[in-house]
Amino acid sequence: MKLGLVLSVFTADPAKPMASAGRAAAAGYDAVFASDHLFPPGAPDRPSLEPYTLLAAIGAANPGLGVGVLVTRAGFRPVGMLAKQAAALDQVTGGRAVVGLGVGDANGRAEHAALGLGYPPFPERLALLEETVLALRALFAGRPWQGGRWVPALAGADTFVARAGELAGLATGAGRDPAEVPPTWAGIMLVGRDPNELAALEAERAGKGLAMDIWRGTADDLRRFGDRVEGVGATWLIAVAAGPADRSELLAATLRT
Repeated sequence: MKLGLVLSVFTADPAKPMASAGRAAAAGYDAVFASDHLFPPGAPDRPSLEPYTLLAAIGAANPGLGVGVLVTRAGFRPVGMLAKQAAALDQVTGGRAVVGLGVGDANGRAEHAALGLGYPPFPERLALLEETVLALRALFAGRPWQGGRWVPALAGADTFVARAGELAGLATGAGRDPAEVPPTWAGIMLVGRDPNELAALEAERAGKGLAMDIWRGTADDLRRFGDRVEGVGATWLIAVAAGPADRSELLAATLRT
């Protein structure tokens, strides 16, 4: 199972995520990921770096490190432009780019409005997602466009295992090999080296008023969690490392040993 780290793009200083990516490469991560937002959700006055440009620079500066966008909303970019950006990113990283696609949520409405874009109801966005996937497949295969991978995010081990089973069943029912649509786990992770450190980190996070509905556990818990996720065929575990600055290194060291 590959290990990914989510970088923060909510800054005006690209040196910060660039430095985080360098540390991730040194720690043994397979790839780093960036979200795709015009501005931080609910904060239109704050900055947000453009992910494809940022990740291309990271890929060029860290040969061998994969990069990914988690995720681009269908309809946020013209499909031709998205294909061009994704292809360039894949070329810069030697074929190690991952482009996540989604339908968006309530936070996306304000960003679309800021760009003068419509934000249709969910069924229409779902159809647009399917059209985008088919278009990208055609363009990447060198065919003209005539106009998946499922991510159970922020799920605990039991929920993830159940959803992975559902995904495999849907794939089988559609006449596809479940291995063609492997699940991916992604979420915020707060890891303590032992129960005492974890308790201190949890208290500190709660004291700051930060959300507690995240994955939390000790290094031993993380190893068991990683084994369960990998055991149902997950090909990626992508973490947002919460807590002290050294947590990304702790995550990598725990899951790589």
